[in-house]
Amino acid sequence: GSSLDPQEHSMEPPAVPEEEEMPLTTAPGPVGHQLFGYVGIEAVLDQMKLKTMKTGFEFNIMVVGQSGLGKSTMVNTLFKSKVSPKSSQPGQQERIPQTVQLQSITHVIEEKGVKMKLTVTDTPGFGDQINNENCWDPIIKYINEQYERYLREEILITRKRKIPDTRVHGCVYFVPPTGHWLRPLDLEFMRRLSKIVNVVPVIAKADTLTLEERAEFKQRIQEDLKTHAISVYPQEDFDQDPDDRALNDRIREKIPFAVVGADQEHQVNGKRVLGRKTKWGIIEGE
Repeated sequence: GSSLDPQEHSMEPPAVPEEEEMPLTTAPGPVGHQLFGYVGIEAVLDQMKLKTMKTGFEFNIMVVGQSGLGKSTMVNTLFKSKVSPKSSQPGQQERIPQTVQLQSITHVIEEKGVKMKLTVTDTPGFGDQINNENCWDPIIKYINEQYERYLREEILITRKRKIPDTRVHGCVYFVPPTGHWLRPLDLEFMRRLSKIVNVVPVIAKADTLTLEERAEFKQRIQEDLKTHAISVYPQEDFDQDPDDRALNDRIREKIPFAVVGADQEHQVNGKRVLGRKTKWGIIEGE
């Protein structure tokens, strides 16, 4: 009994000698860690990946801008297939609608075993009228309706295992390549829409500008956005740690993106690239 510690004095004799009790202690250090074996937390990522690849992703994108800015071509260029509402309905007579209409079309794109349910929403008629007063109202109404529909499904007691996600994840706004300032219509639209959706402004048909004009136009647009306190994607709320902040700052420097849409392939140095052919060379869209 003299070899026992003071706290081990009890009415009952110890069941096993002291030497065999050492590995069961919870004292800090390598000895205490022998209690815990392999838990398998690292396998959670693989399980999530398999489950997500099985169910697939949902991505809903909205394109907004005047007619003739290459919205359909740009979406087709992004996803390497004819996914825009206009290109999927060939032979339809082109005519400017009297009011802003919304057309949505859904595709399932698969690449290397990963499925993505892509929904593209076009807004024909936006900014095409003489009087464009309140032309953003149908767009705001549509976006809010999708939020409400998702919320109604989410608050049900017996809800679906996978709620259909029709919310607009991103709105790409096409700015005409004027080389001057943003128009009042552009400012008003982005000011209203940036409060409810991620707005990504892009300079459409950027190949119509020289490099100097493009740099000046970008700078003017950035000044306009700052002056009118318009928050475009990525917002500062996404700067959760220094790495995210550094990445987002690099993206903010390039906004608005200057884009060139192309739906035809050309031969360049023995490989086929998407681009626009001019008499002085080929502009690669990618």
